[in-house]
Amino acid sequence: MADHITKYRVIYGDTDKMGIVYHANYLRLFEMGRAEFFRHLGLAYTDIEKKGILLPVAEAYCKYLHPAKYDDMLIIQAVLDTSLRAGIKFDYSIERESDEKKLVTGYTKHACITPEGKVVRPPRFLMEIISQFQNKD
Repeated sequence: MADHITKYRVIYGDTDKMGIVYHANYLRLFEMGRAEFFRHLGLAYTDIEKKGILLPVAEAYCKYLHPAKYDDMLIIQAVLDTSLRAGIKFDYSIERESDEKKLVTGYTKHACITPEGKVVRPPRFLMEIISQFQNKD
């Protein structure tokens, strides 16, 4: 299993009038977890783009369990699911660090496309890097 943990402190701008993290901002936190996952592999998302591959979100799901509030320290876990043949899926879990309460779970599915918009299988360079990371566990 390839996974990575990212920590993030909720800023005031993440919250709504009720003082809790606005629901759509969890998708930003998913993106943060995903980007840091790639960076941890030694491959920033911009490096993937430079190799001619884009990873648009094709599907997103978010299950809200408990609210996060201003100044909460969050633990974002991104887990790569390599079972898709024609894309990449990340599963996410976000918990509050202070009480380890799980706040949100979800996933995103990503197509692999060329800059011209052609859908392709995950490229070899990406799968080799992911495979090396999985073998370290």
